[in-house]
Amino acid sequence: MTFAVIRTGGKQYRVVPNGVLTVEKLEAEPGSTITFHDVLAVSTEAGLVLGAPVVAGATVTAEVVKQGRGDKVIIFKKRRRQNSRRKNGHRQHETVLRITAIAA
Repeated sequence: MTFAVIRTGGKQYRVVPNGVLTVEKLEAEPGSTITFHDVLAVSTEAGLVLGAPVVAGATVTAEVVKQGRGDKVIIFKKRRRQNSRRKNGHRQHETVLRITAIAA
């Protein structure tokens, strides 16, 4: 099975061809193509290749499916017996990608 490990948005993701992935927001329009050069590992039929820190010449190409926002996270802080409480909500901006090719 072919897969790769890429790094984007400060996180690492294991991706497979035609897989759908939700990552931190990337500046790209829906329908456009993004190429990741930060490939940390590539696995093919020939075997696993680990980078130090990245695999030289390896790229992962993805198509932007949509730009959106994640689920709301509620931040609620309360100091007991102080009549003090604070409630905030947050929705993270996200980009949904479809992996089109893994080139080793």
